[in-house]
Formats: sequence, structure tokens, C-alpha cells
Amino acid sequence: MSRPTRAVAQGTFDILHPGHVHYLRDAASYGDELHVIVARGDNVTHKAPPILSDHQRVEMVRSLAVVDHARLGDPDDIFVPIEEIEPDVIVLGYDQHHDAEGIRAALGERGIDCRVERATAREDHPDELLSTGRIVDRILEQRG
Repeated sequence: MSRPTRAVAQGTFDILHPGHVHYLRDAASYGDELHVIVARGDNVTHKAPPILSDHQRVEMVRSLAVVDHARLGDPDDIFVPIEEIEPDVIVLGYDQHHDAEGIRAALGERGIDCRVERATAREDHPDELLSTGRIVDRILEQRG
């Protein structure tokens, strides 16, 4: 019997919102198992640091039915969990800052054989906030 196809999604997942759910559902469609790597707050340098703790963000992601496994990323090397999971595909978020070609090259240099795909965009709904930053801004506007 062959092993299940493993898909990996990764992100900060601070204050879960419908955009996160869409991304994880989309990523799950690429495999039999969805493994999610949650970025450590100390490693988030491309945007404001997470509001919620590492533990809380992992716990929230783990609670979603579409997620089979959730874990924190490595403190020093983003590819350590990838080497341990041995995914068939890494699914990047629709609007994540990651360079797919750069990731493919880094995977090749490490001898990791997996595809890199980009998730689809969620249909835009005018009443939804699909960004943690926008959610925080709205909270500050309305309650700050």
C-alpha cells in the first residue's frame, strides 16, 4: 500500500479568518493529508508580529477539520519541517510573499522532490476582512 499524498501549507495564521480557511481547504485538495506549518512569531519579519502566541495559533489551526497535522516551524531553518514531513506538494497562499521559483530552487539544492503550487484566491465579498492587519485596524477604529 502506498503512503498518502502529503500537502503542506504554511503561514502565520494570526486571528483566523475566511481567507485562511479558503487557503487551507484549497491546499488540502492537493493531497490526502494536509500538514500545516505555523510560523514562529520570532521568525515573522515581513509584517507586524503576530498578536496571538505560537501555541494559540497552532491550536487554532489544528482544530480545523481540514487540517490533519499542525506544528510550529523550525526556529532556524524553514526547510527542517519540510524534510521531516516529506511532502508531495507545497501549496503557497494566494497572496503570500514567497517566491515559488526560489522555493523550488532551494528544494532542489536540498534534494527534496516535491511540487510547489499557488492556492487560488477567495472570491471577494465586500463585507469580509481577509487580512489580519485589516481586522486589527477595524478593531482599533471601532473599539480602540
